[in-house]
Amino acid sequence: MGKASQQKNLFCFGLGFTGSELVREVRTRGWMASGTCRENSQKEIWADKGVQSYCFDGKGSSKELENAVREASHVLVTIPPQREAGDVVLRHFKEILMDSSSLQWIGYLSTTGVYGNRDGSWVDEGSELKPGFDHQHRRMDAEEQWRDLCQEYQVPVHIFRLAGIYGPGRNLLLRARQGVARRIDQPGLVFNRIHVADVVQVLSASMDHPSPGAIYNVCDDVPSSPAEAVEYACELLHVEVPPLVALEDAELSEMARGFYLTNKKVRNHKIKNELGIQLRFPDYKAGLRALLST
Repeated sequence: MGKASQQKNLFCFGLGFTGSELVREVRTRGWMASGTCRENSQKEIWADKGVQSYCFDGKGSSKELENAVREASHVLVTIPPQREAGDVVLRHFKEILMDSSSLQWIGYLSTTGVYGNRDGSWVDEGSELKPGFDHQHRRMDAEEQWRDLCQEYQVPVHIFRLAGIYGPGRNLLLRARQGVARRIDQPGLVFNRIHVADVVQVLSASMDHPSPGAIYNVCDDVPSSPAEAVEYACELLHVEVPPLVALEDAELSEMARGFYLTNKKVRNHKIKNELGIQLRFPDYKAGLRALLST
């Protein structure tokens, strides 16, 4: 059976926020879908949904998991590179992906954080990468490894640099309702966001029109202030706006701190021009309004 005629079969390394949404989408199109999770309890939840899942902690594989990857026509990688182990998917499955006869598409989810801080300037897919924090450097290194796999072995890799993802179950409205939304005082800071439904839209379009080696920024149209976004969420909910907190007093993790020290605006023209994307939620206000009504 040739690549064009075989049944579509998505394997997702990491059935998390984005992976689970993509699995749900492709199953409505009649695809097979499976993936990895961290705990046996999660396997049971996926089994109840009719989806085969495999435990994978990044430290080792299994024959069953390896066979599932071999059978995939499409592979999504959502697992971030680890501090010591690097990219655990490449570490354990590189040769399988290189030798696969059924593979049509790989999507690697990276981050717009690889561009580093630009003091509010615009970047696009051709901009130099200037990571400023360790986790951003790890992402850049992982991207390079995936691009090498594409260039040297013709593995159909596509890289997606995602802005901050939000959607059902993960958004500022929930944080504001719970009283845990924070307004960090960082004047002039802007960044992009992206609704998970638009991430799925981009990934689906790429799978339908693969372009091995392509890199896409996946973000909304309007880079904006995180403090203003918190204020807007509180306004929608008619709850009190939290006080401003100085960055040095916020006790943030390295990753979160890097978020507030990385100031840039990201262009998304390529997903529109090459994949024909029309964002369902072109800015965070449209996204939050839609989430408010669900």
